[in-house]
Amino acid sequence: MAQNNATSAPDGTGKRHAGVWQVWRESPTAVKSLLAGTMINRLGGFVQVFMVLYLTHRGFSTSQAGAALGVYGAGAVLGTLFGGWLSDKVGPRLTMVSTLLGSAVLLPCVLYLNSYGSILAVIAVSGAASLAYQPASTSMISTLTPPERHVMIFAMGRLAINLGTTAAPLLGAALVKISWNFLFWGEALAVVIFSAIAAVTLPHHAEPDPTGQADDGTGDSGKKAPKASYLAVLADRRYLLFLLAMFVSSVIYIQHISTLPLTVKHLGMGIEAYAAMIALNGLLVIACELLVAKVVQRWPIRIAVIVGVLLTGIGMSLYALPWGLAALVIATLVWSLGEIIGYPSLFFAYPAQAGPPRLRGRYLGASNALYGLGSAIGPFIGVMLWNRFQEGLWLGCGVVGLLAGAAAWSGVRPAGAADKGEAARIDDSGTADAEIRSGA
Repeated sequence: MAQNNATSAPDGTGKRHAGVWQVWRESPTAVKSLLAGTMINRLGGFVQVFMVLYLTHRGFSTSQAGAALGVYGAGAVLGTLFGGWLSDKVGPRLTMVSTLLGSAVLLPCVLYLNSYGSILAVIAVSGAASLAYQPASTSMISTLTPPERHVMIFAMGRLAINLGTTAAPLLGAALVKISWNFLFWGEALAVVIFSAIAAVTLPHHAEPDPTGQADDGTGDSGKKAPKASYLAVLADRRYLLFLLAMFVSSVIYIQHISTLPLTVKHLGMGIEAYAAMIALNGLLVIACELLVAKVVQRWPIRIAVIVGVLLTGIGMSLYALPWGLAALVIATLVWSLGEIIGYPSLFFAYPAQAGPPRLRGRYLGASNALYGLGSAIGPFIGVMLWNRFQEGLWLGCGVVGLLAGAAAWSGVRPAGAADKGEAARIDDSGTADAEIRSGA
């Protein structure tokens, strides 16, 4: 039957609402290594940050460099879908090791290619390989961690990502001063280290049946679920509403990168005001997310997701207030709180719990892809609307955020379903059965 295997894990199952250090101490070595490896991988994530500068340094035009960055992002979206499929097919461990090594081999090739077309092809494939590990990593962590500790453990994962992402540009800039080659070889080295950690520490057990039928998905009616595929994910209509909420929320969230600088300039403030808002968000997330997770883990996951989505939209709408710097600070505080409260559940915990185990990789792959897609097209949408409506963009973020909250309310299964490792049954007609089964 479709159950979350983590409910029988020996590392603290049943010890609900544990603190940060208790969750860390009682987590398996494999989970700790994944968190550490994620931070190492993000710490070495130089190429995407410096890609435009590198290609213009090579003599390519700014439009060619920007297109290459877009190709990398498109590859990353497709890579998460591929990684989710591969994780269900061959298992998280093999997926992570193979895709990470593939990325490490491809990245330095850009240094030795002169054809723009060849560079684009390598960038696209390396972008796919570099993020294909994410659904597998989240799947492994969710399998080895009891569901009641998912919020806390994924808050730790976000801390690892944020620490690595914050430090990477500084380290990358230091490497560039020595040689551009160090940038690519440095990221390749970080990826190889992460791959080695995964190969050594991740368990071989819980590898799925290659046929995708290990969990037969049969219910009381005796019907057998169709063979595992992304079509089964698309048949889960409630999950599609959740994905809509995630997509909209990611489009809204990315506006702090794309459109907030335009607002700051429009207000007659310097770049230091924008930098201060970004620093404020980063400081709040790094300093407060684990502490807030101690409280949020007591909430139904449905509530955490909805609060996070609503506060993100409402916070962004506050940038429209005519209060100058005070409005910038208040808005940043509100949407940062939404990120802290909701995002461990929105982007990690709920997608890992929403579907049956045999489809966990695909459910995670779909959520990662929608987040990547929203982050990719969000800047274009935001800048276009800003140029036409200016402050009206931020009011629109609030309205659309409310709609995303409604989609999350309908799309996230309530406590007793997703929170207890429930998995949607899919019948022969390919439609999701809304009947709730508790994992006993």
